[in-house]
Amino acid sequence: MESSFYDFEMKDLDGKTRKFSEFKGKKILVVNVASRCGYTPQYEGLQELYSNFSDKVVVLGFPANNFGGQEPGSNDEIKEFCTANYGVTFPVFEKVSVKGFDKHPIYRWLSDPELNGWNSEEPSWNFCKYLIDEKGELLKYYPSSVTPLDEDILSLIEA
Repeated sequence: MESSFYDFEMKDLDGKTRKFSEFKGKKILVVNVASRCGYTPQYEGLQELYSNFSDKVVVLGFPANNFGGQEPGSNDEIKEFCTANYGVTFPVFEKVSVKGFDKHPIYRWLSDPELNGWNSEEPSWNFCKYLIDEKGELLKYYPSSVTPLDEDILSLIEA
């Protein structure tokens, strides 16, 4: 089991393995995403955050089909959707499970206080967000209703 956020590595939608240690020195916004959700337009805000603050924060998208079957597509279909509809350029990873018996280890780390230091909140729906600091420590959990450009997120990114 990985003990640090930076110990993880995963394949992105292109099948390229990305080591999370490459994101050291920036804040990281981890988001479980879906293509057919009422919150799907948040992709626009996520991309805007990534574009406008790329010197301070990286957005990492994790497609998941855990809520209402709202991400049924293949990795290729997800990539096409994100690019065609929202011009997504931030890293989006292969589809994972974010809760339940098959929860991916990164989401186990994000939602287990024994691993991350304090948080037990797992995603309650699509587009839940976790903010990681420049040292790989979990700063905050946000429910789906908090938008990517929320003042609280922006103030922590600027801090």
